[in-house]
Amino acid sequence: MIIDFHSHTFLSDGVLSPAELVQRAVAAGYRAIAITDHVGYANYQYVCEALLRECEVINRELPITALAGVEITHVAPRALGALAERCKVAGAQVVAVHGETISEPVPPGTNAAAAECAAVDVLAHPGLLTAADARVGCERGLAFELSARKGHSAANGCVARVCQQAGATMIVNSDTHAPGDLLTDSVVANIILGAGLERAQIEAISRENPAALLKRCGLATT
Repeated sequence: MIIDFHSHTFLSDGVLSPAELVQRAVAAGYRAIAITDHVGYANYQYVCEALLRECEVINRELPITALAGVEITHVAPRALGALAERCKVAGAQVVAVHGETISEPVPPGTNAAAAECAAVDVLAHPGLLTAADARVGCERGLAFELSARKGHSAANGCVARVCQQAGATMIVNSDTHAPGDLLTDSVVANIILGAGLERAQIEAISRENPAALLKRCGLATT
């Protein structure tokens, strides 16, 4: 009954169409998936419009909840908040920010800008997350990602430790780019345990927190 808030299609750097990605998610037993293709100021309107059209059909025809989203990627921190707000106006149901992963040269200050912005729902692979940014995000209900993606996932232990100390919300996302990236229940559990968290926390991180975020986005699972 997986709910995944981070995936990509050929509208950015994924390999599948939105329709095929969601069909594969249905076959994998997903309950809901957010399609969060990479955006900046140049393409956010196009991506939002395209995904909204796709998700309208998907939600009518398939036994899954599909959300039209974006992942704001490598945007200067001072310009990030305004873009997040524009994405919401353009119809994005989920706004994720490409956090300061240890595997890419993301501009410093990106995590802080995302934590402070009310229009951001998910901070993806935030890398060496600071306690201050976790506390700010926690105060407004930001979801912090434990990533299943190679490279990004290397900092999951830091993210888990800092979020746990701050009382911040954690979720597991796939960051899917290809068919083999989709999550399974066992993979989700292993990511949580591999981040140094307790088995007793699996239910909250894998089920309760994603369901609460889905509700916050104005949707319920089918």
